[in-house]
Amino acid sequence: MTGVAADEIVEFALTLERSERAVVHGRVKVRVRGIVYLALDRDETAMGFAFPKEERDALVASAPDVFALPRPSDLRHHWAVARLDRLDPDEACELVLDAWAMVVPKKLWVPRLARPVRDA
Repeated sequence: MTGVAADEIVEFALTLERSERAVVHGRVKVRVRGIVYLALDRDETAMGFAFPKEERDALVASAPDVFALPRPSDLRHHWAVARLDRLDPDEACELVLDAWAMVVPKKLWVPRLARPVRDA
């Protein structure tokens, strides 16, 4: 695996409609109207992203060296964590795109998901 840089992830996320960058307590986050769907750790080695709770355990089990459960206080949220050094850039963009789709209206994500992942 090649890994992906934090700035690449944020750059891609900001191409998605209504996304905005914010820095909260020293952490870069990307959100839509106040709803965070992507957050980088302070050291930018991992990213948290919106992900269905009911699918989270399967995601972590599929690649435990790449994915992890969020900290205990975040288990109640639709959230998962990925190590950036273990993510393929295309896979990272897919995760970000799916996370974004969880927080925007269907009229925005349906046409966007019909295009190739990196076609901004």
